[in-house]
Amino acid sequence: MLKTNVSRRAVLGAGVAGASLLAMPAVLRAQDKSLKVGVYGGYFKDSFDKNIFADFTKETGIAVESVAEPTGEAWLVQLEQAAKAGQAPADVSMMSQVAMLKGQSTDLWATLDTAKIPNASNLIDHFVNKYPDGRIAGIGAVAWYITLVTNTDVFKEAPTSWSALWDPANADKLGLLALVSNSFLLEVTAKTHFGGTNALDTEEGLLKAFEKLAEVKPNVRLWYRDEAQFEQSLKSGEIPMGQYYHDVTGLAAADGQPVRSTFPKEGGIMDSGCWALSRASSKVEEAHTFINYMSQPKIQALLSRKVGTAPTVKRDLLDLTAEEFAAVSSDIDPIIPRYDLYTSKADWLNQKWTEMIAG
Repeated sequence: MLKTNVSRRAVLGAGVAGASLLAMPAVLRAQDKSLKVGVYGGYFKDSFDKNIFADFTKETGIAVESVAEPTGEAWLVQLEQAAKAGQAPADVSMMSQVAMLKGQSTDLWATLDTAKIPNASNLIDHFVNKYPDGRIAGIGAVAWYITLVTNTDVFKEAPTSWSALWDPANADKLGLLALVSNSFLLEVTAKTHFGGTNALDTEEGLLKAFEKLAEVKPNVRLWYRDEAQFEQSLKSGEIPMGQYYHDVTGLAAADGQPVRSTFPKEGGIMDSGCWALSRASSKVEEAHTFINYMSQPKIQALLSRKVGTAPTVKRDLLDLTAEEFAAVSSDIDPIIPRYDLYTSKADWLNQKWTEMIAG
């Protein structure tokens, strides 16, 4: 299961090529009503096929063809090219937040009508993705967290703050994600040292955050692109602290490994994917039925239990036990990535990151 979490996020975030383009239909069109749904490949897709889609078809009579998406950007390009030709390789797709913003710029996403998605009222506000004019472009599908992780043999006490990354006592002990656009360390720096991510609104604020983040460099043993590499070093204690995925770390701990995931007082980094409807799709009614179904608290709880994702609906609506909720999420206010910056200032951010941080 650890490897499959990796493939899901590789597809979502940094853009590592992976999943095959099209998969066989999960449910063949036995009914007249059908819907093509794009989800990340491998274990993730298998879990949806087994635990979600079959029951959705039973309840609604809408057959689902699940499509294994390639990398976030690649799938976005395919959806856009197909939409220009009036075609939809999938009607509804699970899209990363940056892909949602890029799709908005070409009006790729059909406007969703919340009157036909009553369960959208269950969602935490930041999981409703809107066009600048207020139209709804996407509805939160699943979320997950990046947290502060430690080896319990090396660190007997759990750290309580992201400020541990800057502590001189942790020289040469850290493993951090290698890209500005998937580590979200600028946001961590802003929340920990500058009062919040609004500090990144200006170039001056961004440069201050870069300068402060550069102070962690003596503590970094590994800037990692390959999750498995850091995971092994964390387990062995060779690199005993860093940032990593809460769900995967929890699975490793449950497997007896000496690792822990901590939600710092400033919050874990919450990343997420949205359900979005291609403007070229003719399955508008079916898509609204599907998104409404997926926004039920019982389905979000099922995803937490079966797929390891964090729920996008409000905590008090869920029947998850405290232990089940803690395995995937936290009540501490999260650090929400500034996705807008990774579309509007991508080249500048990458250049500064190479110059000042990971170069």
